[in-house]
Amino acid sequence: MAAYGLYTHIASNRLRSILLLGGLFLLIYLMVFAGALLGEVLSDSGRPFDAYVTLALRDLVSALPYATLGAAAWIVIAYFFHQSIIDAVTGGHDVTRKEQPRLYNLLENLCISRGIPMPKLKIVDDPALNAFASGLNRRQYAVTVTTGLLNALDDREIEAVLGHELTHIRNGDVQLLVVAVIIAGVIGFFAELFFRIFFNASWRLGRGRSSSSSDGERRGGGAGLAILLAVALIAIAWTLSLVVRFALSRSREFLADAGAVELTKDPDAMISALRKIEGRGELPGATSAVMEMCVDNPREGFADLFATHPSIEARVKALVRYAGGRDPGPLPDSAVLPPPDDGAPPPAAQPAEPHAGPWGTAPSPSAPPSPPAEPPAGPWGPH
Repeated sequence: MAAYGLYTHIASNRLRSILLLGGLFLLIYLMVFAGALLGEVLSDSGRPFDAYVTLALRDLVSALPYATLGAAAWIVIAYFFHQSIIDAVTGGHDVTRKEQPRLYNLLENLCISRGIPMPKLKIVDDPALNAFASGLNRRQYAVTVTTGLLNALDDREIEAVLGHELTHIRNGDVQLLVVAVIIAGVIGFFAELFFRIFFNASWRLGRGRSSSSSDGERRGGGAGLAILLAVALIAIAWTLSLVVRFALSRSREFLADAGAVELTKDPDAMISALRKIEGRGELPGATSAVMEMCVDNPREGFADLFATHPSIEARVKALVRYAGGRDPGPLPDSAVLPPPDDGAPPPAAQPAEPHAGPWGTAPSPSAPPSPPAEPPAGPWGPH
């Protein structure tokens, strides 16, 4: 479903979430069929290939109710406990107004100004500069900010980042991202499980072939084809779980940046925040799926070929072109990160040099006043 505006983008995200959940069940059935193939080969490695396919289809039909219940149970668990899982991965924890009055007040003011329900506020104790939103409904919505972001950004910039995350919540991007994390997690788990079964099956079949007759080797060819088909199906399911990230439109980050400007009326603050975050948002303990939820995902490489974040440069150019912002350009670390604290005491302040005036050197303001000179003595005593 193509999105041509804000409301169609929201409707598109909702439709994609439903389709992705339906796709989760199809991928689970595909994985069950691959597991049935491996199971039949393990039980008897001397059947022809078509017999394995027939038996695996029979096993799939028998396992459909259990696979459906298992997938539904996973969705229910993820629905209620996904935030706890994300907090366990990132180390996030809830904060109150008393603990973070500056951050809490900025978020509350934005929510009041637009009539948006106040999400939970969480902090990750990490020097990385990043933030993300999570949740599937109003009671679960949360905005998580790192301590590094709080230390490096001023109030205007933090307000812009908070507006960016609130826009993700309002546009429905958060639900779509959480569903993608659910699918990637369950498919990755089963793929690893079945690959372990595959290697064990290959070892067992190798031992069986070494002591079998030539007739047994001819009959064992069907087992080899069945294993290859199972591995191919598992690889397809894993690849499709990665392609799920292609379903996450790259335009969502541009829309969230525009939403932040709409909330704050300050495009320069959003641009400045992006420039400070640029390349400094890596959360070491977070998975790749969680990093996709952040303001910026600096990861590169094979694992992130399907990354959905456009570059900071492209996002800044869009804000300059369409919102009239000013770009300060990439910022060095010295202009963003606070200086390292090596524990050494600060150098003692040196007294200022006395100022020389037209009638001589003025006394230092910190120096004690000199005592008055003794009056000269005259013939009738001192003057």
